[in-house]
Amino acid sequence: MQRAEARPRQHPEGAAPGGGSGGERAAAAAAGAMDPTRLLFQEPSLYTVKAIFILDNDGQRLLAKYYDDTFPSTKEQKTFERSVFNKTHKTDSEIAFLEGLTIVYKSSIDLFFYVVGSSQENELMLVAVLTCLFDSLNHMLRKNVEKRSLLDNLDGAFLVVDEIVDGGVILESDPQQVIQKVNFRVDDSPLSEQSVAQVLQSAKEQIKWSLLK
Repeated sequence: MQRAEARPRQHPEGAAPGGGSGGERAAAAAAGAMDPTRLLFQEPSLYTVKAIFILDNDGQRLLAKYYDDTFPSTKEQKTFERSVFNKTHKTDSEIAFLEGLTIVYKSSIDLFFYVVGSSQENELMLVAVLTCLFDSLNHMLRKNVEKRSLLDNLDGAFLVVDEIVDGGVILESDPQQVIQKVNFRVDDSPLSEQSVAQVLQSAKEQIKWSLLK
């Protein structure tokens, strides 16, 4: 590629001349380069997801993963979850905006699934995560996506979430791939064959961290 010649650009007829406005143009260019909106589109963040959580039909937390310090304490997280539940549980829409965040959600019987991103986040990306989460759990729970079944397989549900998102970065959006990886992580034994006692025992520490911190 040839290097552009370093010479003054010719202004078309009617355009403002360079003259004493060179400094203004430079300042405007610098301001444009520092425009956060432009930076957002120039360098999109890999950290798409801020949180994933599942609530029951009373708005109580069953599973939650937060990937940044937007809500640093469990108390703040649960307050946010309650606000989200109050705003969404009686509506038919699939997206909400609250506290400067974009929230996509889905319900099934007595469960509510939520994926949270920033206000600028691509909604389709968040929906892809939500769909993958629901479809993966639907497969794992043999189409019995309800509270009791989820609680009986809570360690598997945490593994599903971890295979889809890690640290806010989307790793996988294909439910079949997620289930294969989860099964591999439990020594190639289908989760449905794990006894309830084994499920609850292996999930004990992670559940304690999520719910009792």
